[in-house]
Amino acid sequence: MNRIRSLALPIAVTLTAGALSALAAGTARAADVNVARNGGFESGLANWSCTGGTGASVSSPVYAGSGALKATPAGQDNARCSQTVTVKPNSTYTLSTQVQGSYVYLGATGTGTQDVSTWTPGSGAGWQKLSTTFTTGPSTTQVTVYTHGWYGQPAYVVDEFSVFGPDGGGGTDPGPSVPGAPAGAAVSGQSANALTLSWNAVGSATGYHVYQDGVRVKTVTGGASTQITGLTASTSYSFQVSAYNAAGEGPKSAPVTGTTTGTDPGPGPGPAVPKHALTGYWQNFDNGATVQKISDVSAQYDIIAVSFADATTTPGAITFNLDSAGLGGYTVAQFKADIAAKKAAGKSVILSIGGEKGTISVGDSASANNLANSAYALMQEYGFTGIDIDLENGLNPTYMTQALRSLSSKVGSSLVITMAPQTIDMQSTQGGYFKTALNIKDILTVVNMQYYNSGSMNGCDGKVYSQGSVDFLTALACIQLEGGLDPSQVGIGVPASPSGAGSGYVSPTIVNNALDCLTRGTSCGSFKPSKTYPGLRGAMTWSTNWDAKAGSAWSNSVGPKVHGLP
Repeated sequence: MNRIRSLALPIAVTLTAGALSALAAGTARAADVNVARNGGFESGLANWSCTGGTGASVSSPVYAGSGALKATPAGQDNARCSQTVTVKPNSTYTLSTQVQGSYVYLGATGTGTQDVSTWTPGSGAGWQKLSTTFTTGPSTTQVTVYTHGWYGQPAYVVDEFSVFGPDGGGGTDPGPSVPGAPAGAAVSGQSANALTLSWNAVGSATGYHVYQDGVRVKTVTGGASTQITGLTASTSYSFQVSAYNAAGEGPKSAPVTGTTTGTDPGPGPGPAVPKHALTGYWQNFDNGATVQKISDVSAQYDIIAVSFADATTTPGAITFNLDSAGLGGYTVAQFKADIAAKKAAGKSVILSIGGEKGTISVGDSASANNLANSAYALMQEYGFTGIDIDLENGLNPTYMTQALRSLSSKVGSSLVITMAPQTIDMQSTQGGYFKTALNIKDILTVVNMQYYNSGSMNGCDGKVYSQGSVDFLTALACIQLEGGLDPSQVGIGVPASPSGAGSGYVSPTIVNNALDCLTRGTSCGSFKPSKTYPGLRGAMTWSTNWDAKAGSAWSNSVGPKVHGLP
């Protein structure tokens, strides 16, 4: 319009009603801004109000920039943090934010039409986007937007809070500038088919684009490193990285070159898991249990789950770091050779993902692909024959299913997939773990639920059973057996000794009684299943190290029982 006014001659313009409407709509879209102030929490809690002093500005974790909001519910306070934004009447706004934590809410009140809210039951340790829209009423000029947690839940974290729509005249945050070029690009973690690329984070970046030989091959958010997979052995590659945010993409970094190692024969097909199998977790750390090499693990164990994979700064991606120092100088070469020897003996050695302190989160397609690609690269590098899912902060069944099916397509039918959910995760087929198990039933090896550190739980007959008894093992296993899993996909997971868990230890005799009850209908307690399940896969323990510490009493008793099942 300024250009029209500057012309020397007047111009007559005639617009139809439809054209005027289209122009108005186009103008509204073009004028959309973020009417929230300090939505990135770069200025602490300025413009925000949190109930009961429950909120604080933190520098970690953050989704972007240098700050985020962390708020902790306390008692009857759900840690509600809010601000009032200035809006235009009769206008539509998009409300969104990135969150971490359990039961995080996002909403708006005072809209003049219908107040809105949305929430997530949990995003694990990764970031998850919440988003909703609202429309203002004919006289609405201010709306309160908020986020909060839930009673009795731990702290939640929020970052990049935005309310996009027409400018209501209340002022907005200044727009970001294009970020600079990342420095410090370096290549590490070479294998025959993969390289790890890292760089220094750029403070104003929302994410990064990775270029391989001049071609963009990957976009990374939430970190400053990534694994590049699917490469050719003994080949050099050139990489560059650029940072981007809402203002656009910045310049590329200086190029860095990486070269893959020589031809790797890969893991080869894994041995078939026996009809009845004993699973044991092997500890890649020293916590007072017997320190073992893979070669030290008892021959009773058919599946050895190496604990644990490590998270990377790339969402969903994993790596593995052998604790050579903590394990008495156990070298990577010895570790790989021991895995190969176990495979030659008919055993499966798999990599466990998660554990009590695991921080891997798969909440979107990108992180699902990252998990599949990185897991496959580790299988090729070390000779693992599969993976174990032991995420104790919940999982997203949609994207975990995607990740496991993607990995299966790369490995083939020899892939071993095990899961180790907590008892609460398998109480209902609507739970994330149970859904995932059913989603991948055609490629799933076994679910070894952890019947410990649990307390009381419902059995399949609706009665409540306390851990530490044969009834607890059989009545809870029945839920899985009657909920859709094949008996060959159900195993009983217990501690190898009282030192292996905080609670729930049962003697090997109790485990063997439960196995007999479920497969033969004998040695039951007060609960007796309506039918037998002779195809039951077997049992699992945490851990081979605690078993060794106790003189291998668990594997020497439960192993023969499992291998002698019908």
